[in-house]
Amino acid sequence: MILQQLFRFSSIFHSTLSIHLRRNIGFSAIVFNKAKELDPVQKLFVDKIRDYNTKSQKAGGPVDAGPVYEKEMNEQIVKLQRLYGGGDLTKFPDFKFEEPKFEEEQK
Repeated sequence: MILQQLFRFSSIFHSTLSIHLRRNIGFSAIVFNKAKELDPVQKLFVDKIRDYNTKSQKAGGPVDAGPVYEKEMNEQIVKLQRLYGGGDLTKFPDFKFEEPKFEEEQK
């Protein structure tokens, strides 16, 4: 009887301990992966993204955009300004909402 309870307690303890260890191993694997250097393909990908970002900041827009792109972009902007009544399409519109004026009833 005591032996059965000991085995039952041992199985509960074993399952709890195994779940706890699995979680810790999973978390530690994530930490170790972040601590070590990226693999070569990931590093190349991240380097290309950073390189494109610096080039686009220097160019002030898309990288390696030629005169054909600029011409089409200007045509589309003119078309949208004509359709939507002009204005600056590069900035977010300012909305002005007025408070409704309610009339008070006279008694």
